[in-house]
Amino acid sequence: MSFSVLAAAKEAPVTLALVGEGGSWTYAQLATRVRREAAALGRHLGNGWVRLTAAAELPFVVRLLALWELDATPVLLHPRWSREERRRAAATVPEAVDLEGLSPVGKGDEAAACPPLPGQRPMAVLFTSGSSAAPKAVALSRRAFAAAAAASARRLGWREGDRWLLALPPAHVGGLSILTRCLAARRTVVLAPSQDPGELLEVMTRERVSLASLVPAQLHRLLAARPGLAPATLRAVLVGGGPCPPELLAEGRRRGWPLLPTYGLTEACSQVATVAPGEEPVGCGRPLEGVEVRTLGGEILVRGATLCDGYLSPDGVRPAVDGEGWLATGDLGELDGAGRLHVLGRRDELIVTGGENVSPAEVEAALRTCRGVAEALVVGVEDGVWGEVVGALLVPGPAGPPPGAQLAHHLEQRLAAFKRPRRLRWVDELPLTLAGKPDRLTARQLLQASFADPVNSQSG
Repeated sequence: MSFSVLAAAKEAPVTLALVGEGGSWTYAQLATRVRREAAALGRHLGNGWVRLTAAAELPFVVRLLALWELDATPVLLHPRWSREERRRAAATVPEAVDLEGLSPVGKGDEAAACPPLPGQRPMAVLFTSGSSAAPKAVALSRRAFAAAAAASARRLGWREGDRWLLALPPAHVGGLSILTRCLAARRTVVLAPSQDPGELLEVMTRERVSLASLVPAQLHRLLAARPGLAPATLRAVLVGGGPCPPELLAEGRRRGWPLLPTYGLTEACSQVATVAPGEEPVGCGRPLEGVEVRTLGGEILVRGATLCDGYLSPDGVRPAVDGEGWLATGDLGELDGAGRLHVLGRRDELIVTGGENVSPAEVEAALRTCRGVAEALVVGVEDGVWGEVVGALLVPGPAGPPPGAQLAHHLEQRLAAFKRPRRLRWVDELPLTLAGKPDRLTARQLLQASFADPVNSQSG
């Protein structure tokens, strides 16, 4: 399976590869841009590891494809990260060269292609948050992306003229995998210009989108913005990235949205289990072909060719799987009698809000460094729009709590908007279990009925 746009241009030169705000490009036209970009990048790549901010825009896609032609490894950064988050990511992969200041190649004569770099490196590095404050850098190989694309294709199938909407951040595996799947199948990616639901619906209709990947919050907004039926060209919409309220799925399907609940994770190159087209949406469906799933002590374990190479650190690569090749996901779930996966929660208390992963420990650490905050306990609070929102119980210092504007400014400097608490409550002391550990269940109950947090009114 080839992830080369230059190879795709030879096989399907007039097939539409990309649609964006600035126009549309066939594989031959896209390859011309990529070849020119690759030649310009050659002298800036160092040892082949490159930090790159990922966005669903043409310049990013061209640069990403150029790096893949050069066999370089893009270390993808989220565009909404704070400066501190970017600094921590850079420290995790210190050998990566920063390309942020390098302007994209403009128009002009096509330059000669730059030869690929020697050596073996991952195809991409993506960051994911666990239960600790430090992000994990997940190394994903070409083998894993190829296996994942093939497994997805066997579950969803491809049709002539399929167009997949890219409305997820490509810094996440769910967004990046849209690019890899379509490139491997020589199909079309439609770039979303914004997250405005009206604009998304307009693009889906105008560009005849047939496939889409959404998180529950996006689906909620789209249903609210379009009271009628789904765009007629849609044939499959993956819904994942966090818990989706059953009533939201039911309403969407009632209005003709071909919703397919899915479960996946970065370490497994996106999809693990997905409801097949035409099937009743029970749980997250069956595991994809070639992906093994079992549970141990209630925890979901995954094994297969789609798994990552491991976690990167300044000290090397740490394996992600055990001696038998099983990845412990940290998610709780069960398989029913028909082999369908039901996800029940997260063992490590990871918060998933609008498809974004949030580490409670990271948010607690940021809160505790604010003058006037003595203690903090952060949990996910159930929400009908976002799946979950970040909630925080705070204990004030001796001089009392800080002004709201001060706390808001403090968090803006340290956390992306989706990580800042939306529900906030000041308490005299944090609830504890009998063992003296933070009582997250009680905290969640206290915050569930609490008011919307005035600290952060921005969208997640």
